[in-house]
Amino acid sequence: MAGRGILLIVGGGIAAYKSLELVRLARKAGLRVVPVLTRAGSEFVTPLSLSALAESAAHTELFDLTAEAEMGHIELSRAADLVVVAPATADLMAKCAGGMADDLASTLLLATDKRVLMAPAMNVRMWLHPATERNLATLRDDGVLFVGPDEGAMACGEFGPGRMAEPPAILAAIETALAGEGPLAGRHAVVTSGPTHEPIDPVRYIANRSSGRQGSAIAAALVRRGARVTFVTGPAEAPRPNGAEVIEVETAAEMRDAVLGTLPAEIAIFAAAVADWHVRTPSASKVKKAADGAPPVFELGENPDILRTVAGLAAGRPGLVIGFAAETDDVLANATAKRLRKGCDWLVANDVAPASGIMGGTENAVTLITEAGAETWPRMSKEATAEALVDRIAEALA
Repeated sequence: MAGRGILLIVGGGIAAYKSLELVRLARKAGLRVVPVLTRAGSEFVTPLSLSALAESAAHTELFDLTAEAEMGHIELSRAADLVVVAPATADLMAKCAGGMADDLASTLLLATDKRVLMAPAMNVRMWLHPATERNLATLRDDGVLFVGPDEGAMACGEFGPGRMAEPPAILAAIETALAGEGPLAGRHAVVTSGPTHEPIDPVRYIANRSSGRQGSAIAAALVRRGARVTFVTGPAEAPRPNGAEVIEVETAAEMRDAVLGTLPAEIAIFAAAVADWHVRTPSASKVKKAADGAPPVFELGENPDILRTVAGLAAGRPGLVIGFAAETDDVLANATAKRLRKGCDWLVANDVAPASGIMGGTENAVTLITEAGAETWPRMSKEATAEALVDRIAEALA
């Protein structure tokens, strides 16, 4: 990132104090930082502290006679490689979504011709309010990138989504955004990840032993190559990829509906370990042990086959559909048959026998199966596997 520059807009919220650490990390990474502080933001941090860390004057006023004699708001909005808003308050998001320009920050956001990355920070009720959800959808449609928000305890004493992402995560998202002009720029990719949880009762569920690490790594690699990524994940422990639109689901039916709702897309990668069955009628209360010790009986139903559904679409089918096959026996034979049965273009097969340590682990050993045949890759980290797969995708779509 050395030599690249960001315009950092600091909104008014308690999370503004984190912007100082973000500036420090950005400068350490070699980025030029030009800070812009809103009037509300100056209630939490000072122009002097931002200027000292950024080694550049902090801008606060739209009606600055000296700057505006040279059309300063236009120059500021276009001189950087990326515009970063951290914290992005509900007010700033609403102004940007509505095209308002009544202060320096909102005017810069309207006048810029560069990509915009927002790190939202607000009370959980504000984040979940329908107006904010509408503004978020509008901004995403306009091409605005987002990092966070995180979920956790807030200064107001409430708990939930709305905490601004931590500075290292924002810096990683900045790096991703600056590298966004890659070989997959302009293409939309959908990635599924993690397990699904099929409820038995309020405290039990059917699931697979998936950490979600491979799906997260694939989504992150796609973002780094410029793709617009929609990441549909079940309840996984792996971190969500920065720079991707994240949709959280629980069940296989919810995952299918979410995937179909994201289309059209040029690339669809199904890395999720979707449960094959669900309990037809989950109990509304915890299932108790019978007095005689007899185990309960549950009627199971087959879950939707998301890979086969998308691969078989008559209209709107992605140009490249990639499935995953986690096998414990006869891996190559079972996976080859699965590719034909599902109708996908490529299938990534791995041996998840207990001795392999792959399911839930940090490494993978896969065989890529295409119409041309099978290619076995050496065992490597899941991040390296993702990089190799996405490089192959970029070559195929070039």
